Amino acid sequence: MPTGSSAPPTPIGRGRPRLVPARRRGQTAREEILDAAAELFTRHGYTGTSTRMIAEAVGIRQASMYHYFGTKDDILATLLETTVVASLERARGLLDGDEPARARLLELARFDIDQLARSRWNLGALYLLPEVADQRFVEFRSARQELADSYAALAAAALGDDTDKRTLLPFRLVESVIMMRADEQRGELGEHTAAGLADTVIDAISRIL
Repeated sequence: MPTGSSAPPTPIGRGRPRLVPARRRGQTAREEILDAAAELFTRHGYTGTSTRMIAEAVGIRQASMYHYFGTKDDILATLLETTVVASLERARGLLDGDEPARARLLELARFDIDQLARSRWNLGALYLLPEVADQRFVEFRSARQELADSYAALAAAALGDDTDKRTLLPFRLVESVIMMRADEQRGELGEHTAAGLADTVIDAISRIL
């Protein structure tokens, strides 16, 4: 008989083995995979990140990862969805609200900015990936377009003119936070932070209405 044995791998959801103790944020292996992929995609790009790299960052076997996501595209699609689903839900509610349109627009903008500026990784930067233009990500693009249209509708109601080109600006000003975060991470935003500039963006939106 052997005199000793190594401890078995730690199970992760439905009996899938883990090579090492949990090293990522997340309550489940799926959440840990998303956290690792978010970091790697934003740092190395989509093409520059392999499923093996993601699995190693989580501490699971590459084959185990496919129990949660069929392809790398599925991981990216899920991450993209997380950037719009909460804001889109808020937008749908605000479109039917009773408050003045200007107030509803600014409420949506503040909520959206908070989502973009305070998330663990700068997931909004994934919008710029060339792969996102592919047909496989059409659901995300449709959701993002609905969000943009919601901003435009609220701005049009505030301005009293749906042909006013200023209706296009609030959504784009909100998404400027994505580039601010990128600049902040490179040390190119001076003493400012993207989150700290939220009020400035809100004020800019308010001034154009």
